[in-house]
Amino acid sequence: MEGTKLITRLEGIVGKNWVISERELMDSYLRDETPEPMRPPAASDLVLVKPSSTREVAQILKLANEERVPVFPVGGRTGLVGGCVPTKPGLVLSLERMSKVGVDRENLMAIAEAGTTLGDLFKAADAAGLFFPPHPGDEGAQIGGLIATNAGGVRAVRYGVMRNYVKGIEVVLPTGDVLNLGGRLIKNNTGYDLMQLLIGSEGTLCVITSAVIKLYPKSIAAATLVVPFNSRSDALMAVEKILQSAVLPLAIEYAEVRELNEAAEHLNEEWPVQTGRAQLIVMLTGTTQDELLSACETVANISEKNNASEVMLAETKEEQERILRIRSNIYTTLKPKMVDILDVTVPPSKLGDLMDFVDETAKKHGVHLPVYGHAGDGNLHVHIMKEENKEPGYVANVKREIYMAGVRLGGVITGEHGIGKIRTGDITLVLGEKELSLMKGIKKLFDPNGILNPGVLPLA
Repeated sequence: MEGTKLITRLEGIVGKNWVISERELMDSYLRDETPEPMRPPAASDLVLVKPSSTREVAQILKLANEERVPVFPVGGRTGLVGGCVPTKPGLVLSLERMSKVGVDRENLMAIAEAGTTLGDLFKAADAAGLFFPPHPGDEGAQIGGLIATNAGGVRAVRYGVMRNYVKGIEVVLPTGDVLNLGGRLIKNNTGYDLMQLLIGSEGTLCVITSAVIKLYPKSIAAATLVVPFNSRSDALMAVEKILQSAVLPLAIEYAEVRELNEAAEHLNEEWPVQTGRAQLIVMLTGTTQDELLSACETVANISEKNNASEVMLAETKEEQERILRIRSNIYTTLKPKMVDILDVTVPPSKLGDLMDFVDETAKKHGVHLPVYGHAGDGNLHVHIMKEENKEPGYVANVKREIYMAGVRLGGVITGEHGIGKIRTGDITLVLGEKELSLMKGIKKLFDPNGILNPGVLPLA
């Protein structure tokens, strides 16, 4: 179909104000947070469409499917693997106008449209006296994108990832058909679980338009411990011992004081603990102050037995938020000097082995590879930094060697970022021919004309 006719039909669906073809007005929709050296370039001849309802989404997809026009769903564009970058001429589909969120307090669930931000979900839950446990990252991320990527984040040790909280979804298939899967239910054992298949499918099988999300009562008490160690091996041994104890932390994060100080300086703040090269950030909650105090004492005792220096306890909400804010800004601080960020995941007991290999790789190639990550679930973020006077091939070599080491240790190449458009060449390190064949068959069944998010996963 000719471009002007397509635009006219789209305007008939959503209104003239919500169809944008001027490049300068859609610039921020054509990229995500992937480091620029790795981010795929956006295509030309793109049209941005902003529907306000599931009905409009269905009409758009039906039109695109009939005309074989690629569709690239976008959320808050906070991804790190180029997953929403529109790499072919087509439609960029933003659901930001679909941002209603309500709370069903009796069933402890939120009902959120796909364009609802993570921050707005937190606020709605808090206003109802409830709590959404995961913290999958940037609070500008949108619910549809968080579900489509099965986002993780710092609180996965105790509460898991997005998949664990999605109880129902409304989705539109590329053909324009609308499915309602699951609901306000705790149990559902009716046939194949299509909802779980669609969670984490990275926009390749459907467009998520709304979701039912499990909430929890607020914890009565919370505390954050910052535990410094001179030795990384001591810090990681402490993680093992904490996980084997009766305490189940909200999060156990590993970072090094150099990167924490850089992130604090970036925010015009100060990191509160300067002793020890390697540090653990342990977040704890409890139903009573006594329960919380007991958990803090257990973690402190385990840490001290593993050669920790003096443990810092952050009791106030403000102190805890400051620590999480600084930790969450390590990536933002390093990004201008970075080529790529990896998120290899191994069994938690193998995290030390993976970090040792990263050190050996850095020495072998003469490069700087800052590391931090979710120590409690074995998810390590390795940053490949820009290096002067290095041949461009060093990035691919370093990445491949780290991926292969992670797989040898029983891990995978991505624990939370996904494959997107920049990891497709490495997926065969983890998935075999039969797995990929089954995935391609599923893609063909849901999206027979291949219009949804082409270039994500090797599915063509």
